[in-house]
Order: sequence, then C-alpha cells, then structure tokens
Amino acid sequence: MTPPHRGLPPQPRLDWAYFLDVDGTLIDIADTPDAVHVDTALLELIARLHRASGGAVALVSGRALSFLEHRLGTLRLPLAGQHGLERRDAAGRLWIHAAPPEAKCAIKEALAPVLARHPGLLVEDKGLTLALHYRLAPHLAAYARRLMDRLADTAGVGLEVQRGKRVVEIKPSGIDKGTAVAEYLAESPFKGRPAVFIGDDLNDEHGFAEVNKLDGVSIKVGKGASCARFRLRDVASVRRWLGEALRGRE
Repeated sequence: MTPPHRGLPPQPRLDWAYFLDVDGTLIDIADTPDAVHVDTALLELIARLHRASGGAVALVSGRALSFLEHRLGTLRLPLAGQHGLERRDAAGRLWIHAAPPEAKCAIKEALAPVLARHPGLLVEDKGLTLALHYRLAPHLAAYARRLMDRLADTAGVGLEVQRGKRVVEIKPSGIDKGTAVAEYLAESPFKGRPAVFIGDDLNDEHGFAEVNKLDGVSIKVGKGASCARFRLRDVASVRRWLGEALRGRE
C-alpha cells in the first residue's frame, strides 16, 4: 500500500466533492467511543465548507448514523455511517444495506463472557455492526483480533472483519467507505466533481482506493502505510487545510 507520493495535498477548491472521516481525522480519538468531543469550531468549519461548496461535503464514518446526528446538533449534511451500511443523501433520504441480525446477536452473546474476564475490552453495538475496542487494554490486541476473526468465520453468513486503531469490527461484507463514496458521486451535488477523501485508519483505505481510481485527492492523516496519495500530519492540519478552501470567501 505504498502511496505514489507523500507530500502535502494541493490547495483545496470549492468545486470539489469532500468526503471526510471523523475520528482521528476531524476530531482526536478518545479513550472510549462515547468520550469524544465535537467542538463548536469544527461544526462552524464544516457548516461553512458545506455552504460554500454547494453542499458537496459528506461525513463518511465508522460511527453509527444516530451518533453522528446527535453530535452534529442542528448541522444537517450528508452522512454515511457504519462504513457505508447506512447513508443519508443530500436530499435527506436514508439508504440502509441489510445485515444479518441473527448472526450479530449470536456474536454479541459469545462476547459477553469475554468482557467479564477482560474488563478492559469494550463492545460497541452500532446496530448493523459490532466493534470490539481494546483502547484501554492494548496488550489484548492480538487476542481481540483472533477472537473476532474466529467469530466471523463461525457465523458464516457473509460477514467480514474490519480492523482499525485499537478496534476490530465485524460487519457485512461488500460494503465499505469506498462504496459509500461511489454512491454519493452518482448523486447531486457530488456528481461530476473531483473527489477528495480524508481519513486516518485502515478502514479508510477503501475510500482512498475509490478516489484514486477517479484520479482524485486521497489524504492520509498521520503515519502508517497507505494507498493515499497525500499526507497531513494530524487533526489540526486537516482543519487548517479545509479552512484554506474558505480563505477570502466569508
């Protein structure tokens, strides 16, 4: 996954289509999923970019759609949650890719005794996916990955394991952040625009790959191997770069 180059991205433009991961990209990663803080400055930045770009801004996250909507308050814009399994388009329509609920419930039951033995592990039920977080117990990383691999294989119903920063998640196969980007790009106001995808984690590689196919701007936040074509150092760098698109506009 070595990128073609690792330099800074080009100057952002308002005629681009922006697809933005959330945790680790727009906000810093917290110790637990519910401990994140979405600050007013970020909400104002995204709102301004959304207006100035004619609505061509979407958040594409592993978070559940309900979580994103709650944290955004009155800000309304296109959102893709759970790695594209649920997606709200620019017109406000909701699209959901079906998941096997019986398999998810069985996996959740199998994880209950594991959580009792290892209180540093945390299960997050997002509705269509199950995430096992080991942020508070990083020494259990290999164990958590093996466990979720085994549970997904045992379920045998088209599930796959998605790894991320101190988290491993079981989700329906075939749907990811790349497919969410492709769906948005077939719709107004994204259609026909050069695409930008910014992310920091392994689950963002699908988004990078989709944008790369279109000769767009793929941006990896932080260190690590990636197929992204450009790099930004951290969350603050992402915010500054996005703000450049608005310079002199408002």
